[in-house]
Amino acid sequence: MADQIELASPPFDSVSSVRFSPTNPTHLLASSWDTTVRFYDVAANEQKAKFDHRAAVLACCFSDANHAYSGGLDTSVRELDLQTEKINHLGQHSDAISSMNFSRDQNTLITGSWDRTIRFWDPRASNPQQSSHDLPERVYNMDLVNHILVVAMASRLFHIYDIRKMDSPAQIRESMLKFMTRALACMPDGQGYATGSVEGRIAVEYFDPSPQAQEKKYAFKCHRQTIDDVDHVWPVNSLAFHPVYNTFASAGSDGTVSIWDHKSKKRLRQYPKYNAPVPSIAFNCDGTKLAVGVSYTWEEGEEGAKTAERPAIFVKNVGDEVKPKGWTGS
Repeated sequence: MADQIELASPPFDSVSSVRFSPTNPTHLLASSWDTTVRFYDVAANEQKAKFDHRAAVLACCFSDANHAYSGGLDTSVRELDLQTEKINHLGQHSDAISSMNFSRDQNTLITGSWDRTIRFWDPRASNPQQSSHDLPERVYNMDLVNHILVVAMASRLFHIYDIRKMDSPAQIRESMLKFMTRALACMPDGQGYATGSVEGRIAVEYFDPSPQAQEKKYAFKCHRQTIDDVDHVWPVNSLAFHPVYNTFASAGSDGTVSIWDHKSKKRLRQYPKYNAPVPSIAFNCDGTKLAVGVSYTWEEGEEGAKTAERPAIFVKNVGDEVKPKGWTGS
């Protein structure tokens, strides 16, 4: 498969998150249950830095070319200097940190936790925690586009915020999907977001509350297979929008990654299946590559862990399969 490479020195335990640099198309972060964040140059296929933590790392993100952030089960918010490999502790949540995003407009790190708060951090301030906002439920996923922050919580609850006005959510929604939210991604054009559930379904939603816009929302089944007349259903673990074409990729515990055009409601491509579940995917900033974390996701419990493949991270070169049909560059 010349269209993809497998990264050397992958994590030793399940991959929790892969994230590309906002400015460098070959720089990739991967956080893992092996308690590390690894920083790769995918063009050279080289691990440039490794950051050790006290417990499993669930979330990571870049702020600029040389700095990143991480959080996980040890509840600490860390700033990672990718050049010197120094770690700076910014502060703490009171339970695991499940997700984080960096707002480049506001120069602010936003973290979400199982402690039912989202917190805003200014890494340069002497007291980095700027604010904390209480939520009704545990935070499972967050994503940010422009000034819009979408927070997916337990109990299938969603809050949509304008990050410049955090005193109350702009919108409160219940998930269109009947089962627990496992994946979330905002459209790069700022129109809406997609979510995935543990029950092999994806929903596409729009921010505009008008009836015309809300008519366009829909949900569909995916990451399912009929084997010997039995329907097998897998979780949708990760979603990622293409930064140019606004199409999106989905990854599931069935080991597949598919590309979808939500405007035409069609699947554009399903890539060859991986030999283990896919917990996280990410496009790079220019949309030429897709990082694919492949590792056991505990659907089969301890039994499955005994025979699980070792974790791997693949980087695919993407082509015209991510373009909507008849794309003219609008």
